[in-house]
Amino acid sequence: MNPCIPRDTSSLFARNQPESSMTVTKTVTKLACAFFAALFAASLSAAAQQAPPAVSTPAPSQQIKLDVVVDTKTGEPVTNLSQQDFTILDNKSQRPITGFKVVTAKQEPVEVIVFIDAVNTPFGLVGYVRDQTEKFFKDKEGALAHPTNFAIFTDNGVEIEPKFSTNGIALSGILESQQSGLRQINRSSQWGASDRLDLSVRALHQVTDYAANLPGRKIVIWMSPGFPLLSGPGINLSLKDEQEIFGDVLYFSSTLRKGHVTLYDLNPVGVNESLVRANYYEDFLHGITKREDAQFADLSIQVLSAQSGGMTLISNNDLAAQIQKCLLDVDSWYEISFAPPPPDKPNEYHHIEVKLDQPGLIARTSTGYYSNTTAAKP
Repeated sequence: MNPCIPRDTSSLFARNQPESSMTVTKTVTKLACAFFAALFAASLSAAAQQAPPAVSTPAPSQQIKLDVVVDTKTGEPVTNLSQQDFTILDNKSQRPITGFKVVTAKQEPVEVIVFIDAVNTPFGLVGYVRDQTEKFFKDKEGALAHPTNFAIFTDNGVEIEPKFSTNGIALSGILESQQSGLRQINRSSQWGASDRLDLSVRALHQVTDYAANLPGRKIVIWMSPGFPLLSGPGINLSLKDEQEIFGDVLYFSSTLRKGHVTLYDLNPVGVNESLVRANYYEDFLHGITKREDAQFADLSIQVLSAQSGGMTLISNNDLAAQIQKCLLDVDSWYEISFAPPPPDKPNEYHHIEVKLDQPGLIARTSTGYYSNTTAAKP
């Protein structure tokens, strides 16, 4: 209610007073109005200063959702952390966490694809890779922890077993029936690095599209020494090459993260692999920020595995055990969402860091994302 006296009441009051008294009454009334108006304005100002600034929370579709795995330095999974233990940095700026939960494979569907790369693996090792895959399938009397299938990549393309199964014995039998296909590989394109790279990127597109459209979380375990990197001093790319590579980088970065797909690369060469060659991909782990920086190595299975939150495992010939090591990541993990800052420019790269309050722990997740993407579909 207005603190000033209503017009009708003040008129009635004025008719019953002497002229001098009316003057005093009007003066008092004006002073009261001014006092209450000033008091009301002061209260509004104090409330505005005390109220926290409004935070614009993006819609769920605009938030960045991460699957985060936490390990000790010895590789043991850590599953008992709370939201307060995590800090999310986006381009080194802390971002508010908008969603947090601990997830287990019993709560969320998990599917595993074992990928046999017969194009980039030395021919003499292809049979060994197949045998190690069968060893994994038959372990624990064939009782697989998660629905699993396999894919075989030859010069003729990728063949993906259509049905997932937790019966490893049955999967092993299906794989054994395809031995002849693995032996009869067309070697004509094997010796051309650019041909193998082209085949490999196409295969990676195929399995990424396939896995991203499956429900839940997906693990793709790619057994290969890796694609030809064709990058470094003396490699000059055309504008068309740079545009195509950058388009592919945007595609894989977005599709793997949004599709909850994590890549892992197991090098079957094992202890016989040159460490210089095996670790060369590490020079390309930083996300590229513009087309001019694009190189073929940015599309390597090792780089994309690390950037998706997975691992590249080398210097170990026990592939069956290495597969089991990868699957520890999906026993339990953290699903964390955060509000990204407003996009600034097209195809802007954002580096993600997950920091932990507890020392001695390592977090793995997607290492970055691109906002306001405008590049054409690769």
